[in-house]
Amino acid sequence: MSAPAQGRPSYAAVLRLPYARRTFGAALLGRLSYGMVALSVMLAVTRATGSYAVAGTIMALFGATSVFLSPVRAALVDRHGPRPALLPMALLYAGLLGALAAASWRPGAPAFLLGAIAAAAGAATPPLGPSMRAIWRELTGDRPLLQRAYSLDGVAEEMLFVSGPLLVGALVQIAPPAAGVVVSALLVGAGTFAFVMSPAVRDVRPTAVAKAAARSEARLQGARALLTPVVVAAGVGLSLGAMDLLVLAFTAERHHGDDVVAWVLAALSAGSAVGGLLNGAVSWRTGARVRLPLLAVGLGLALAAAGLAPGVGALTVAVACAGFFVAPALTTAYLLADEVALPGRRTQAGAWVNTAVNAGSSGGTAAAGLLAARLPLGVCFALAGGVTLLAALACAGRKPKAAGLPLGEGRTHALPPGTARDGAAGAALRDRSDRAPLARVHRPSRPGRGQL
Repeated sequence: MSAPAQGRPSYAAVLRLPYARRTFGAALLGRLSYGMVALSVMLAVTRATGSYAVAGTIMALFGATSVFLSPVRAALVDRHGPRPALLPMALLYAGLLGALAAASWRPGAPAFLLGAIAAAAGAATPPLGPSMRAIWRELTGDRPLLQRAYSLDGVAEEMLFVSGPLLVGALVQIAPPAAGVVVSALLVGAGTFAFVMSPAVRDVRPTAVAKAAARSEARLQGARALLTPVVVAAGVGLSLGAMDLLVLAFTAERHHGDDVVAWVLAALSAGSAVGGLLNGAVSWRTGARVRLPLLAVGLGLALAAAGLAPGVGALTVAVACAGFFVAPALTTAYLLADEVALPGRRTQAGAWVNTAVNAGSSGGTAAAGLLAARLPLGVCFALAGGVTLLAALACAGRKPKAAGLPLGEGRTHALPPGTARDGAAGAALRDRSDRAPLARVHRPSRPGRGQL
């Protein structure tokens, strides 16, 4: 299925693109906030209210406004450009996190006040992940290089979701939990500012194509074209959301502690990182539309097999195998969304995939909780994997007409890195160039994977 290894661009080639390391590093700094904020807010609100139920409700509000309004915020970036859209969002988001930290610093804060601030903060979350992927497309000149850029981005995002909670755990040893919320606010503010000031981003302007995409006919065509990546991404998210809860139930049934759960889920992240790196290193001969259902099938089968595990060791291996398909599936979904999206709506297209993953994750967690109380865990694992299989099969034979041209199609040749390009950033990159999600997008209470 893949081309020979000779002559393929490497991950090092991605990072050697003009301004790539500067832009990517700034985006990762801001996105680290999303790896820390969920746990920080949960701990701060729990301490302030003394109620896990209240904390859970507030986190649900924060997660819902962050995830479901993501396409709206991404549309603002497409319509107005990264700098005019992202900076106000980041300032508002950081300010609201600061207000939430102040309100929750000491016990006794009113729950309705904390909930209102958290919901408003979620609504203002800057879409740094979709914006970074849009910049990656402008920086890369051929499809294999873009695939490696997306894979590198996805694996880095996975690591942020692993390291973020660890940083919060270290911080709460020396400061109140609300301090983690403050650090999250500072990170997103500094990272977003550095990102939009990169030469690859700061002069990007929306084009006539972006404004024309707002027409109802274009919107309808774009929505139909995005159906395949969005449906498969939702199935993947649902399976991943269910997996978290089912792993917890599996270990509890065998009287293991929470530390065992952490190790099993770490295996999922590790498998996802390995799979993402390998996927990006292969020059695929089959298109993203063909690969995406196959990767989803692999994830579904591995998850169903996890339900047959006799013990925690076997479960860990099965979960790691399932993780092997996660980052490749998400990366391929973003690639396919990029292929079919109108040139002026690529940030929003990626945000729709991200929203589908996180919405599926929330539904998967809720459904798994209901099923685990009524059915054997093996059946629950099989049902979770079966949803991904059904999503893959539903989209396997579908070939919608693309709203936009895939990179390299409809052009005389693929452009080399550093030359003038079409699209939203083309004019900005004529005189200089640059470049721009764990694997873990499936936590329902936090800004999701890809949003990072």
